[in-house]
Amino acid sequence: MTTKPPRPPLPDFVYTPVFPLGEDTTQYRKLDIDGVSTSQCGGKTVVHVTPEALSELTAQAFHEVAHFLRASHLEKLAAILKDPEASDNDRFVAMDLLQNACIAAGGILPMCQDTGTAIVFGKKGQRLWVEGNEEIAFSRGVYDTYTRTSLRYSQMAPLSMFEEKNTGTNLPVQCDIFASPAGEHDESFELMFVAKGGGSANKTFLFQETRALLGSEAQLLSWLDTKIRTLGTSACPPYHLPLSLAACQPSRRSRPSSSPPPTGMTACPPLAAPPAMPSVMWTWNARCWS
Repeated sequence: MTTKPPRPPLPDFVYTPVFPLGEDTTQYRKLDIDGVSTSQCGGKTVVHVTPEALSELTAQAFHEVAHFLRASHLEKLAAILKDPEASDNDRFVAMDLLQNACIAAGGILPMCQDTGTAIVFGKKGQRLWVEGNEEIAFSRGVYDTYTRTSLRYSQMAPLSMFEEKNTGTNLPVQCDIFASPAGEHDESFELMFVAKGGGSANKTFLFQETRALLGSEAQLLSWLDTKIRTLGTSACPPYHLPLSLAACQPSRRSRPSSSPPPTGMTACPPLAAPPAMPSVMWTWNARCWS
C-alpha cells in the first residue's frame, strides 16, 4: 500500500492591493467652498456634498493646473542654476522654465498652450454622498474654467466617421470614479485633477512580450532603451515615463502607465514581509534612463 507524501503547509493569507501606494507628501490647503455637511445614519457620520461644491472645486483645480507649479518642482528647477555640473544649456532651459512659470502665475497666460484633456480620478468613500451626478458636476467645473479664461479647447466631437468638430468648451471630461473599500477613507472623496496634453496622450503603448524578456536586468534595460528611443519629441520634454510590467489583463495593466504619474502614484512602499507580489512592480521607480 502506497501512501501519499505529506502536503506542504499552505502560506498564510495575506492581502495586498494591486497598486499599493506610499505616503502622500503633497502639501494641501483648505479652500473656502460651501456645500459640505454631515448627518448621522446608523450611528455613523455621513458626509454630504453638493454638486455645486464639486463644480467649484473642479474649476479652481483646472485653473491652478494650467497656471501654477508645485513649490517642490520649482525648487528642483532652481537647483539646476546652482549645480556646478550643470551645462550652460541646462541652466538656460531651467531659467526659461522658471521665467515661464512666473508669467503663468499671473493667471492670464497658461503654462503651456496645450491645456489638455480634462481628467478627473476619484475614490469615493462609502459614507460620502453626492447629492446629484458627480460627473455632471465635474463637467460643469471644467466648462466654467475653460470658457471664462484663456485656456485652449482641445476636444473634438465626431460628426461622422471622417469628420469632426471642436466642441468649443473642452468637454467631454474623462471621469474615472471608484468606490473605496470599507474602512478606507469612508468619509472622504479623494480626487485628482489632471490636464493631459495631446503629446503625452499619444505616447501610450502596449507591448505583449513573454517571460523571456525578464531573463536579466541588462536584457530588460536594452529592450527599454530601444522602445524609449522611438517616442520622438512630439510632446514637451522632459518626459515623465511610467512603466507597468504585469501579467494581468491589458486593460488593467495599462491603467498605471496610461494614467498620469503624479507624486502620489510614484511613492512606493517598502516590500512587505513576507513579500507581497504586487509591490514588486514599484521597486524600479527610482531608476532613470538618459
